[in-house]
Amino acid sequence: MSFLNQLKQQAQSLQAQQGAQIKDLEANTAVTELACKTVWHYFADLPRQLNVIEPAAAALSLDGKTPWPAMKQTDFRFDARKKMLRDREVFDYLVLGWRLVPRDGTAGKSRVKVNFPPDLERVERRLRAAHVPYERQELRHPETNGLQSIVFEYEWAANASVLVTAEHDIAVLQFRLAGVNGLEIVKTSYRADQIHHAVLDELAKLIVSESSCFL
Repeated sequence: MSFLNQLKQQAQSLQAQQGAQIKDLEANTAVTELACKTVWHYFADLPRQLNVIEPAAAALSLDGKTPWPAMKQTDFRFDARKKMLRDREVFDYLVLGWRLVPRDGTAGKSRVKVNFPPDLERVERRLRAAHVPYERQELRHPETNGLQSIVFEYEWAANASVLVTAEHDIAVLQFRLAGVNGLEIVKTSYRADQIHHAVLDELAKLIVSESSCFL
């Protein structure tokens, strides 16, 4: 066999491999788009129901000791954005967002004091996760000026969201839950072929603080 024919065989082999990879990517993209459309239809309908119900929020606390008043979930809204992938318009992400406010409608504030690094990290993480408006004050020793504790004065208000990001090449949907059933950020993922109404029903149960196996 001539050297040129050897090169031809190598080129044909590479072309076959590339063709198979493209087919796999196209198949993954198709199943991911189908999953995104399922989420889109579910998320487009869910806010209309929850804005009427205004479900109770889970019990909230920044430090695990100082409880918030009874809260409700309201102002549910949905958005979705697309992007270009291999000359094709596909879903980039879908997001469901809402607010947590006192159930009796009374705006108010509270304070928590922390003086140990683990407690400080926990409180700051929860404030960031739910975008809670707050002010921070350092309490120092009047003589030594040494830091004694940190006080956070915060409003009884928070935001929650479910962000769904599409990973088309690997046919996976990434879920980022912020302020859902607590003041934390939780992440999980599902294969695109696992996304159906029963899974999204479990997510809706989690949002309204019912028993759920979504996570």
